[in-house]
Amino acid sequence: MSNVKRASKRRILTGVGAAVTAGIAVGAFALVGTATATATATADADRSDSRGQVKPTVVLEHGAFADASSWNGVIARLHADGYPVVAAANPLRGPHADATVLRSVLDHVKGPKILVGHSYGGSVISEAAANDPEVKGLVYVAAFLPAPGESALELTDKYPGSTLPDALDPVPVTNPDGSKGTELYIQQDKFRHQFAADVSNAKAALAAAGQRPIAQSALEEKATVAAWKTIPSWDIVTTQDLNIPAAAQRFMAKRAHARTTEVAASHSVAVSHPSVVTRVIEEAARAAR
Repeated sequence: MSNVKRASKRRILTGVGAAVTAGIAVGAFALVGTATATATATADADRSDSRGQVKPTVVLEHGAFADASSWNGVIARLHADGYPVVAAANPLRGPHADATVLRSVLDHVKGPKILVGHSYGGSVISEAAANDPEVKGLVYVAAFLPAPGESALELTDKYPGSTLPDALDPVPVTNPDGSKGTELYIQQDKFRHQFAADVSNAKAALAAAGQRPIAQSALEEKATVAAWKTIPSWDIVTTQDLNIPAAAQRFMAKRAHARTTEVAASHSVAVSHPSVVTRVIEEAARAAR
C-alpha cells in the first residue's frame, strides 16, 4: 500500500475514533445531567407535603449552658419527616450580637423558615426574625419572649421559682477588647438537678461537661425589638423548670398570643421530650404553608 493510501486510512480511523469518543462523552454528560436532575427532583419531593408545597427549613437556636447537640433528638425526627434543618451555633454574647450572627445564617438559608429558640435562644430569635418576610413562624421552647426594654434576667425574676442563681459558677474573663467580664456556667455537680432533672444521668453528665457559658451581660441586656408581635408564635411551657419559672413562661406566652403547649418537663425539654417539641415545630411549619 502506498504511503498516501496509508496516511489516508489513518486519518479516517482517527476521525472515526474521535467521533465515537465524543459520542460516549456526550452520552456520559447526558447521563450525569439526568441523574442530577433526578436526584434534585427526588430531594424536592422528599421535602414537599401532600399538596406538593416545599417544607420550610427549621432553624434551631440553642440557649445558655447548652450547645447545638441538645437538639439531636428533635433533628432526627424532623429529618425523618422530610424537613431540612439547621442547628445554629449561638455565641451567647448578647441578644443583639447573637441575633446579628443568626441573621447571617438566615440569609444563607433560602426560602421559608421556622425559627425555634430554647431558653435564652428565644431572646435571640425574637430580634433576628424582625422584618424578615421569609420567617413564617416562631417556636419558643422553655424560652424568653422579651418585649422591648426587658432583659432575660428581669423576666426570670418576675415570678418566684428559679433556683438558677445558687447553681451558677461565675468565671471572671478578659474580653477581646481588654475589658473585664463574667462568664456563667452551671456547676457540674448541680447541672442535672437544675437543668435536666428528667434526663438520664449519663446524658446529663455529657451535657454538663460540654455546656457553653453565657456572658453575664447577655442576661442583663435589654431587648430592642420583638418579632413575636408580627410573626405567628408557638410556645412550649415547661412546668417543672427550675431555670425559667413556669409562671414567667405563661406570662410571656399569653402576652404574645402564642399557641401554647404545656409539658411536665425540666428546662431540657428538647432532650427529654423530643417528640413533643418536634410535634409543635411541625404544627408551626404546617400553619406556615
